[in-house]
Amino acid sequence: MKLLTFLGEQGPRLGIRLEQGVLDVAEALKNMKGYEEGSVPTHMDQVIKGGPEAIQSLQRVIDDLPDTSDNEPYLLEESPLVFAPCVTEPGKIICVGLNYQKHAEETKSPIPEHPVLFNKFNNALTGHKCDVSLPNVTSELDYEAELVIVIGQKAKDVSKEEAAQYIFGYTCGNDLSARDLQRRTNQWLLGKSCDGFLPLGPYIVTGDEIGNPNELKIRSLVNGEQRQNSTTADMIFKVEELVSYISRHMTLLPGDIILTGTPEGVTIGYPRDQRVYLKDGDQLSVEIEKIGTLSNKIVAEAKVEDGKPVGRTLGV
Repeated sequence: MKLLTFLGEQGPRLGIRLEQGVLDVAEALKNMKGYEEGSVPTHMDQVIKGGPEAIQSLQRVIDDLPDTSDNEPYLLEESPLVFAPCVTEPGKIICVGLNYQKHAEETKSPIPEHPVLFNKFNNALTGHKCDVSLPNVTSELDYEAELVIVIGQKAKDVSKEEAAQYIFGYTCGNDLSARDLQRRTNQWLLGKSCDGFLPLGPYIVTGDEIGNPNELKIRSLVNGEQRQNSTTADMIFKVEELVSYISRHMTLLPGDIILTGTPEGVTIGYPRDQRVYLKDGDQLSVEIEKIGTLSNKIVAEAKVEDGKPVGRTLGV
């Protein structure tokens, strides 16, 4: 099942991507009989925490849709929707650095013996098709296409063999990174956590539709030009290893997300005289097989003089 979060008049709403359009779950329930209030989740966090039973209830709604439902108010055209991050309030955003063999090699970094972990915060979250503000404090903004794990069950001290059952699904992420800020100290946090530095989406695809997450094609494009083109098979620590390793050190809860690392082809991996960092107007795409395409535009942050913005003011 492909799930998404979009913005309605009263806030985030749960959608399901179908062949005939996006199903607005809450709106559909208003038009259907036989469903008790609260029996079907209408927000993404309810689906994630509800697990298989929540997915089954949503599937029942889909199955009960009338055959002649093309023009119903609960079936929406996708292109005009305003997307929110598919996971709106993750408790933890855990990132894995240097997790692709060729990416470690291109940055001339030693192959890690253990997963390299860091984090972002919720202020970094933004949605598919949302503009990302280029902060004035950096001149070296870089892209990083990443497969993102969405945790579905409380996980503590789980083995690699059982890790898959704790995963709700997967989505696309772009671990935007200000390289000059990232290198300022030996802690990466500052360069990773500016506002809007984690576009997430467009969909969460449940694990049953993904199959093996360790053999998915992944690539990124800037203004239509391919920059990264790889497969998750190049990951040093596979999906199940990451969930198991992290769960041995901290309890993972439903809605937590794990960014699994980025393949080779990032700007910082080029020779210094060939590096062209992201700028105002650049169009970014992250494509992952079986999930979809996450798209965003970089826009210049307004300069501030005497406490007032100079030029256009652009939000995340």
